[in-house]
Amino acid sequence: MIEEWIFEFFKGMGKLLLNPVFYYLFFVAAFLGVSRIKRERKDFSVRVENAYFELRQLLPLGILAGLAVSVVMVGAGLVLPLETIVFTAALTFLWSFTAKVRWMAPVYTLGFAFFATMFALEQQWPLPSFAQSSLDLGSSIFPSITVLLALLVITEGFLIKRNGRKSTSPRLVRSKRGQTIGIHESKRIWMVPVFLLIPGEALQLPFEWWPLIPMGGETYSLILVPFSIGFHQRIQGTLPKEATALHGQRVTVFGILLLLISSAGFWYPLAAVGVAALAIIGREFISLRQRMAEDQAPFFFSKRNQGIMVLGVVPDSPADKMSLSVGEIVTKVNGVKIHDEKGFYEALQKNGAHCKLEVFDVNGQVRFVQRALYEGDHHELGLLFVQNEKKWDSEAV
Repeated sequence: MIEEWIFEFFKGMGKLLLNPVFYYLFFVAAFLGVSRIKRERKDFSVRVENAYFELRQLLPLGILAGLAVSVVMVGAGLVLPLETIVFTAALTFLWSFTAKVRWMAPVYTLGFAFFATMFALEQQWPLPSFAQSSLDLGSSIFPSITVLLALLVITEGFLIKRNGRKSTSPRLVRSKRGQTIGIHESKRIWMVPVFLLIPGEALQLPFEWWPLIPMGGETYSLILVPFSIGFHQRIQGTLPKEATALHGQRVTVFGILLLLISSAGFWYPLAAVGVAALAIIGREFISLRQRMAEDQAPFFFSKRNQGIMVLGVVPDSPADKMSLSVGEIVTKVNGVKIHDEKGFYEALQKNGAHCKLEVFDVNGQVRFVQRALYEGDHHELGLLFVQNEKKWDSEAV
């Protein structure tokens, strides 16, 4: 039995390469990176992170999270029909065409796949290749889907809190009063590969070579499925790390609540329908609440009288090596008080070999940072500020 599971584990991993979603998510991540760089160069004439940043975020944490979800799903013996997996893949492609990356989150892909599966069974759609799988499982398939949905929502919250706050992208926009202000944007796509059990009979005809696992008198196949988690958040009223951490915490708590409620579906199958609907409505409510709170909050990244606020820091630049961070206010450069970007660069040029900055940190404490400047260093230290009016984006906030 152990040898069979080990064999199925590696075979299931190999089937990941047959799933088009696996390759498509790499394309989406690359597209997000290129789009971000174009926008940053338009606003600041320099990019913050390179084009591979989104690609580097695609898998590492997602693999660990997917392993945890797999242990729960396979360990509990929860079986999903192949129909749901196919519908989820189709909806992943469909929602990506809307250009709203957050719609590639589990509640919009797997959540709507839940209802698509239910509708297909009720209407008895002619799906000869795998329709029998759902019929064999009966009503138990729906609680299994909602448990997986809840686990993926918890995973989404974890990824937002741990990864969504990393290197949020600065952006210039124009306020409703016509002033240039700065905001931050976090736009990510993560891949979460999850091992799932599906009925073996579902794959006998179209995939006769598919190995089967005997378990409890029935046969099942082990398949590694890539799930997408899309995330998009705009921050204008507070520090990006605080905003994304709070948003991730809310999503995690919501996922835990869904997981607790979804267990009722094993005794009352109709409850699974309510859980799937609640997942979609509740996740949308969390996003709406976050957007409304940001719209009502005062602008955090705006021009200041006592100095200039750091909107962004280019990685590996002199500013990064001096541990300057987003949200800090530079008040003096080489002993000279500054009030705008022009004054900052004029004071910086007074000493081409060394710079000393007086900074108010995010806690309102004064600190001094200094560093020798070398040939080849970024001539602007790698700091991004709210620029002059000529560089604002046409989008109003």
